[in-house]
Amino acid sequence: MAETTATSTAKAAGRRKTLIGEVVSTKMAKTIVVEVRRQKAHPFYKRVVARSRKFYAHDEAGTAHLGDVVKIEETRPLSKLKRWQLKEIVQHAAQVAPVEAQPAS
Repeated sequence: MAETTATSTAKAAGRRKTLIGEVVSTKMAKTIVVEVRRQKAHPFYKRVVARSRKFYAHDEAGTAHLGDVVKIEETRPLSKLKRWQLKEIVQHAAQVAPVEAQPAS
């Protein structure tokens, strides 16, 4: 008497991991390097220790720039090192105009 819907019988899709970090390199084509920092208590000393790790992420449009805070999402392997893709830019970096060198007089 109760009808089963397609959504209830379908297997729930696994959730992909997401991380938030800062872009530290954009020198490669369609690839950014994102540094994710986290703080963790030391197991014995109980002091908070900062840890960081770099992830290579795919940026198809090249929208992320150096210093941007971005959200990356886990994906299938795209190359030897790339297993993440750019999901969104959380915060843009402040753009500072380059200072021209003044000749000494």
